[in-house]
Amino acid sequence: MAYSKKTVEIQLPGSKSITQRALVTAALAKGVSTLVCPLDSEDTQLLRKALRKFGISIKEDAQTWTIHGSGGKLSCPEQEIFMGNNGTGIRFMMSFAALANGSTELTGKKRMEERPAAPLLQALRQLGVDAQSIKGTGCPPVRISSRGLKGGKVSLSASISSQFLSSLLLVAPYASSPVTIELDGKLVSRPYVDITLKVMSDFGITPQEDQNTFFIPKGVYSARNYTVEADASSASYFFAAAAVTGQRVCVTNMPPEPIQGDSAFVDLLAKMGCEVNRSKQGTVVQGPPRGQLRAIEVDMSKWPDVAPTLAVVAAFAKGRTVITNIGHLRVKETDRIAAVVTELNRIGCKAQEMEDGIIVNGGQDRLKAATINTYDDHRIAMCFAVASLLVPGIEFDDKAVVKKSFPTFWQYWEQLQNNICP
Repeated sequence: MAYSKKTVEIQLPGSKSITQRALVTAALAKGVSTLVCPLDSEDTQLLRKALRKFGISIKEDAQTWTIHGSGGKLSCPEQEIFMGNNGTGIRFMMSFAALANGSTELTGKKRMEERPAAPLLQALRQLGVDAQSIKGTGCPPVRISSRGLKGGKVSLSASISSQFLSSLLLVAPYASSPVTIELDGKLVSRPYVDITLKVMSDFGITPQEDQNTFFIPKGVYSARNYTVEADASSASYFFAAAAVTGQRVCVTNMPPEPIQGDSAFVDLLAKMGCEVNRSKQGTVVQGPPRGQLRAIEVDMSKWPDVAPTLAVVAAFAKGRTVITNIGHLRVKETDRIAAVVTELNRIGCKAQEMEDGIIVNGGQDRLKAATINTYDDHRIAMCFAVASLLVPGIEFDDKAVVKKSFPTFWQYWEQLQNNICP
């Protein structure tokens, strides 16, 4: 098998998932923490602004942020807090606000008013918090009125979003007594909970897990210096580029044992015919010769954010790719199942929606130019950038949507395109 010998090396911005969790833990820690290589994007900017309204001091330099932790003693914001379309951030702030003595209103963009929050609000009420959906829809905007968390047992449904569980886990050490969270039903996107648990442990508090129950002891996070690894979701687009072009790409700051579940994306590419190598020098993906990618069937419930990327790669693979158990993508920034299928068909790839998945009939010979509708969703824009490498004339109705998680994406992409495409 003839492979490209040239390796395109890229150092990517830090993980959004890790950055947001580390921001919250550092804000609650006792002492001064430094985050090294955090992600600076619209979502993390909104979260920093929100934390400042609770009295948290955050100073930013080019590669580091310094957070003066509160030890869990928070001021109550005097004004409502706008979280844009940061679904993770607003859910984290719902529980965070419960530690302040007073009432906090959290709002966002119009799409945020369609994103579920009821299971988290119900759980907070079990912990003694007056947590309400202001419009009675079970979605933001929300009002959190509290004099602190009382602790004890709480039942939580995380079948819609693992962020509900992560939100409670992050603040639970500051309840008046230890907290036991019992899951009611299945847990989606489990790898994101693992990120939460790892960040908590790194800052000094380790919850105990037994089947569907999490026990969180009382405690205070310890301030520390914390380096954020490359964003695995963002890396997926660059690894996908290697897959569809038959080239070799190395993300130099993706460690051999990353804590992000989305790092498993490269293992899926391996099943499609790519070669993958992980080392201290980074993670390398070598795509097969053009036309030799293989279709696969895969349950992506653990890695929903990279499912759209895989769907676009599948458009260039031989055969029928079936992606299942991603129904929770319908309540993201847009209905990502519908959006991906619509846009794949727009460029000439036969794709179908399932209730909880996507079917892609690969075959790059029939793909055509089109203007991609990004639906105000960063991941739709970035995953279809992969198709643009091989399909001349693909344009985007709004390239600026990437600011949510990867503001410099198009600069990185141009560099990649100049090096990867003959």
